[in-house]
Amino acid sequence: MQVNILCKNIDETDELAKKFARLIEDKGAFICLYGDVGAGKTAFTKCVCKYLNVKEKVTSPSFVILNEYKTGKIPIYHFDLYRLEKEGISTIINELEEYSEGKILTLVEWAEFSQNALPFERIDININYIDENKREFIFTPIGGKNIEIINGLKYENTSL
Repeated sequence: MQVNILCKNIDETDELAKKFARLIEDKGAFICLYGDVGAGKTAFTKCVCKYLNVKEKVTSPSFVILNEYKTGKIPIYHFDLYRLEKEGISTIINELEEYSEGKILTLVEWAEFSQNALPFERIDININYIDENKREFIFTPIGGKNIEIINGLKYENTSL
């Protein structure tokens, strides 16, 4: 089961992020973000954080590996695995596992570098760059816990 959503511009991406934030704000989630450079992983994350009332400036954690945002509705942990090599990933896998539990939001950019060692219960979001403005978002629940969120997104998508 997956939900595919085409956003024709940044306003539609912002609206999608608003709906997604509303669906996870009471539960939390572990999110793996996939997509090429410039696909919109950080842009989507910024929009979700905005709707979770994060007060800090949301930036890509490319050079620091992890940004934490604690001023919103739920704690948010924003990882970027791009610069980690195999040995680097192995040093944070246990830490990532801890960030998959409880009422928190964990977003992992460049999750493909995890060597399939990320928590089983998660939502994979593939972002495909169509053109300068358009993006296709593919939401896939991994494990049973997040099916309700994806079903909610499917229902909410009718107005996009």
